[in-house]
Amino acid sequence: MTSLRILTLSIATLGLTACASMAPDYERPQAPVLNQWPAGTADQASTEVTPAYQMDWRGYFPDARLQSVIAQALANNRDLRIAALNIEAARAQYRIQRADRFPEITGNASQTVARTPGDLSSSGEPVISRRYEVGLGAAWEVDFFGRIKSLQDQALENYLATEEARRATQVSLVAEVANAWLTLAADRALLDLAQRTFDAQTKSLELTQKSFDLGAASGLDLSQLKTTTARARADLAAQQAQVIKDRNALNLLVGNPVDAMLLPASLADVSLPVAELPAGVPSEVLVRRPDVLQAERQLRAANASIGAARAAFFPTISLTGNYGTASASLDGLFESGSRAWSFVPSIRLPIFNAGALRASLDVAEIKKDINIATYERTIQTAFSEVADALADRATINERVAAVSELVDASRKTFTLSDARYKNGIDSFLTQLDAQRTLYSAEQELIAVRLVEASNKVTLYKVMGGGWQPLKEMTDTAR
Repeated sequence: MTSLRILTLSIATLGLTACASMAPDYERPQAPVLNQWPAGTADQASTEVTPAYQMDWRGYFPDARLQSVIAQALANNRDLRIAALNIEAARAQYRIQRADRFPEITGNASQTVARTPGDLSSSGEPVISRRYEVGLGAAWEVDFFGRIKSLQDQALENYLATEEARRATQVSLVAEVANAWLTLAADRALLDLAQRTFDAQTKSLELTQKSFDLGAASGLDLSQLKTTTARARADLAAQQAQVIKDRNALNLLVGNPVDAMLLPASLADVSLPVAELPAGVPSEVLVRRPDVLQAERQLRAANASIGAARAAFFPTISLTGNYGTASASLDGLFESGSRAWSFVPSIRLPIFNAGALRASLDVAEIKKDINIATYERTIQTAFSEVADALADRATINERVAAVSELVDASRKTFTLSDARYKNGIDSFLTQLDAQRTLYSAEQELIAVRLVEASNKVTLYKVMGGGWQPLKEMTDTAR
């Protein structure tokens, strides 16, 4: 076994001296955005408040029914399941690439039978020879210039990028489910408003029809009321269809039909999400968004691929060895003196390839430049999304208050107009106009309250959705 030990020690020694990566030193590009959010967009909250971007979705969305719906979506949504399977595929690909750094050891057993014609044999007679072999073989590429290590690093970064992609998919899914659930709540409120309006219009039409039959109401009043009743009926039918569509959309996101007990009756029935962004929080938090981290991981992978492209210019050193027994007869395989071994080192040096290696390096460097631009664009997009969400948040309270005042004023106007009409002071047209204004204002209030709730969901999403720093798997994975 002396020769085998020498071979093993030689391989181990070469392994310790190999794997010097030729990839460029990685430096994170400077974020091409301002360090702070636009003035006046951050909540003036205490810095002791847990910011929205650090909260888990269970803490951010306090409504227990919504929490249950989100949990079902995370368990059943097919997009998230596909993202998880992509992680498994990337992990397997990394393991394949990592295995190239170690010797490949195989067992082999063979029998060789050959017939030599008589005119080629020393005896002049045909000769049949046999050879039996049993042994172990080892093959290994010595990674002196870090080609395999660079490919392994590239596979690792791609694997980590798929993990970030899954987290980004989860954040988007949570936000989409929350928005769909809140939209259903708003549309149910609109449906209730449409139903109440239609019922009131129908009752008024019945009373006006009786008055008309008695000659106490004009044909114009009756005709106008029939018009508004028909409009209310159409609105009711459209809103009924919209609520059904909302439920279908929610069921698709969740992956299963959602229990009716988990559905909100209206926005007034909902515990709204939390949304705090204390003053002074820098825009650097964006580098922790899953999609930004994914872009950076892809940039790191492109950086590693440059090392592999550079190493391809240098010699490839391979070691192949076999150790076992060989004999001309099967029963002599394991007898004394049947030991056989071979050791075949080889060097492959590229001499001429019509510029293919240079072109491969150029491609790797260009892809890195593309990934740098992609990373910077991802951060710019993230900054713009957060700035837009904060701009809406800075004015949403004022909008809700203004529309609430509009509803109060419209309701008062309608009450006075209705009283004046019944007392014969104003025409039915004035009362009808006031009723339309109130109906429109109530619809607008529901819409703006949905915008308020959706803005909080958007803030959760664009800030990274309760990010938690991804555990550093690099060292352990290597």
